[in-house]
Amino acid sequence: MFLRLLAAVGLSSNDTLAVSSAAVNGDLTASAIAIKSAAGTHELTIEGYSRVKVLAGTGECVKSGTFAVGGHRWHIKCYPNGEIPDTSDSVSVYLTLEQPAAGVDVTARVNFSLLDHAGEPVPAYCMNPEGMVVAFNTEKTSKGHCRFIRKEELECSPYVRDDCLRIRCVVVVFSNEISTEDRDPAVELNVVPPPDIGRHLGGLLLGGEGADVTFDVDGEMFDAHKCVLAARSPVFKAKLFGPMKERNADRVPVEDMEARVFKTLLHFIYTDSLPDVDESDMMAMSQHLLVAADRYILERLKLICEDKLRGYVDAFTVPTLLALADRHRCHGLKKACFQFLMSPSNMKAAMATVG
Repeated sequence: MFLRLLAAVGLSSNDTLAVSSAAVNGDLTASAIAIKSAAGTHELTIEGYSRVKVLAGTGECVKSGTFAVGGHRWHIKCYPNGEIPDTSDSVSVYLTLEQPAAGVDVTARVNFSLLDHAGEPVPAYCMNPEGMVVAFNTEKTSKGHCRFIRKEELECSPYVRDDCLRIRCVVVVFSNEISTEDRDPAVELNVVPPPDIGRHLGGLLLGGEGADVTFDVDGEMFDAHKCVLAARSPVFKAKLFGPMKERNADRVPVEDMEARVFKTLLHFIYTDSLPDVDESDMMAMSQHLLVAADRYILERLKLICEDKLRGYVDAFTVPTLLALADRHRCHGLKKACFQFLMSPSNMKAAMATVG
């Protein structure tokens, strides 16, 4: 494979040694091997969303106009009442490749976003910000999200303005062709890496450089950066910079929270992601994090925890989760609990538990 690549750029193995020698002597040359790609963005606007929702049954969709990206034709499908009965409480969205060629995979990176009234993506509803990579073919013509956003959350939000729902889809299609090109090393390669701000901020948290505030959580100390915390949470902003800021804003005690939970909370604040959590501890951690997210007004983290807890609803947990959902205004989790209890057998089993 290596020799074939060398041949593709007109070099032999001896040539490679010569290049390496030239580099040592200061006569540096450079070649770039890049997979070609083409990008496109399409926005689907559903005017009269409430009427469309009433008219469309579960499994019925509205389609966008056809658009072209990377030499292929695509359209977006939106199911206002879900694609299947299990997702009838949500809006489902999919990108579909039209007329795929037999035996050919079309590789693309896909990202869906809910748009606000100003046409900007809503961070809590940007599915796969870095994009999911999918191979479209005759067997898999569509890819998307069966639970893009729950209808109850959407209709209680400010994002359906004038009864208008807007969804953006960004598509990057990768070509099977590999291009090689000699480049001057002084010229920057036009290769854009995925966002890595979370990795850099996470490193800042771990290293502690420039930390200007310390949190005392159950006797354990955590160093952090006021500006990062204030940018992510209005509660931290008020505590650290507002008129009612802590008297000693450089050392802040945190009550009623376990140290491991606060550590996970900080990780999310800096990286916008959760660290690996043992499956046996996932439910308990999700409950604690949900409370912390509500406390510090971290809506995306709250929704993530709520979504995880929906998978743990059973006869033994439903009393606890229902109380948690009611206390912290988690409409989706509360609805999942009620749906579980609608079954007479589930209700009977729940009534038999201590909770």
